[in-house]
Amino acid sequence: MKSGFVERNTKETQISVEVKLDSKGIAEIDTGIGFFDHMLYALSKHSGISMNVKCKGDLNVDGHHTVEDTGIVLGQALSQALGDKSGIARYGSSYIPMDEALSFCSLDISNRPFLVFNGKFSNQMIGDYDACLTEEFFRAFAFNAGITMHLNMLYGVNDHHKCEALFKAVAHALKEAVKSLEDGETLSTKGML
Repeated sequence: MKSGFVERNTKETQISVEVKLDSKGIAEIDTGIGFFDHMLYALSKHSGISMNVKCKGDLNVDGHHTVEDTGIVLGQALSQALGDKSGIARYGSSYIPMDEALSFCSLDISNRPFLVFNGKFSNQMIGDYDACLTEEFFRAFAFNAGITMHLNMLYGVNDHHKCEALFKAVAHALKEAVKSLEDGETLSTKGML
């Protein structure tokens, strides 16, 4: 079973992340931000990637360092678990509805990180989570995992629904992309990613 473990300690955050590509999606999450924990649980459960995420951040300042740095470390741990990225399907796309909201993700685990993020939230906060940090999280995650990621919150009214649909769309796209290919080859005309 492929797995990755990364620790990062700065003056702003102390984070440890372990991921396992075991198709179980078992999560232990504690970042100190309840709604963010809820999103990471959804990401783990729906992707089938088991995650153990522990973060102590400077929440007395705000949630920015906690959310962005968790994205950095989660991306690094996933990259470590995928190794040279050979033998995986590489691409994944998913539309996810949540009540009145619809979100879409298309991604390529290519070692060429990029993020396109389209969508707006109506409110600044979703519980104790600053909604604008959603883009920061996915940018940090994509760039550190080596993923080209296109995210679209197509429509919706309730910010909780819009955000959760987006995290679940990423999860289902990841589930497709990390699937093992029968021949174990690298899905690239270059022969490597």
